[in-house]
Amino acid sequence: MAWNGDGTAAATATGADALRTIEDAVARHGGWVEPLRREIARVIVGQQQLVDRLLIALLSGGHILLEGVPGLAKTLALRTLAQTIEADFHRIQFTPDMLPADIMGTEIYEQKTGEFRIKRGPVFTNFVLADEINRAPAKVQSALLEAMQERQVTIGDETLKLPEPFLVMATQNPIEQEGTYPLPEAQTDRFMLKTVVEYPSLEEERRIIDVASLSEPPAPVRRVVDTETIGRARDVVRTIHIDDRLKDYIVRLVYATRQPARFGLEELEGLIRFGGSPRATLSLVSGARASAFLDGRGFVVPDDIKRVAPDVLRHRIGVTYEAEAEGVRSEDVVRTVLERVAIG
Repeated sequence: MAWNGDGTAAATATGADALRTIEDAVARHGGWVEPLRREIARVIVGQQQLVDRLLIALLSGGHILLEGVPGLAKTLALRTLAQTIEADFHRIQFTPDMLPADIMGTEIYEQKTGEFRIKRGPVFTNFVLADEINRAPAKVQSALLEAMQERQVTIGDETLKLPEPFLVMATQNPIEQEGTYPLPEAQTDRFMLKTVVEYPSLEEERRIIDVASLSEPPAPVRRVVDTETIGRARDVVRTIHIDDRLKDYIVRLVYATRQPARFGLEELEGLIRFGGSPRATLSLVSGARASAFLDGRGFVVPDDIKRVAPDVLRHRIGVTYEAEAEGVRSEDVVRTVLERVAIG
């Protein structure tokens, strides 16, 4: 793969056949994407970026965290996505009095047999909707770590595998709101994407009134795709070509959040407490590939990386107290890095 002056990709003669093979696979295994988008659009007005990030997480096999004030259809979007897929789905409402066993399950003593048996919790499903995840205390958040990272749960002396695919889709309210707890940094790093859900536009909110005023509710969404088809699409996503220069670009982006002065970003010195982890680098690669798949391409372009970078990095960068005093947020750091670090 070679690069044109405008940053677009141009296949070399030697790589043209391989690229055509990948793009044929993308077309063959991606036919469900647009029908799924249309089904979601019947229920969710606007929020195109939110829907795209949900699909990127689905295709990458990564967990996603949605943040926004109540009433922005976060829960509705996740539930609607799950309803369009032939898979098991559980919604868990997180509360301050929740215990880890409420999610993972527990051992129950059987008096008749004199033995313990395992009662599995709602985490044993394909799609987990963790609603208002930051309303539960830290011990509950920590209980999800093994499930999110290892795709398994330990109850007593037994380790149980979770079904495939397994995806945690979580919502949280801004931590400034009453009754919320900040998620542990180790857990937030397990979320591939953190998407901030914004208010709808003026036109979209007007359309919401029309949809809500219908005399009859819209028909239930239909199931568009099954888990086997998603698994095959994920296999294709992993084959999408990413040029060595773009791999270098991704590494520089993440490294610039750790050592900004090395990349001419001296104004960020003293503002960053910790930068993106190697998991951020891998998430940028897989997210960019999924973005290319959604666009029907067999190769990654710079815009794919820039599209997913804010959602991959915002929750993996910690700012110092000095930065907070100056009103600098992790999103500001990401924006500066994307504007100033060259592709090369």
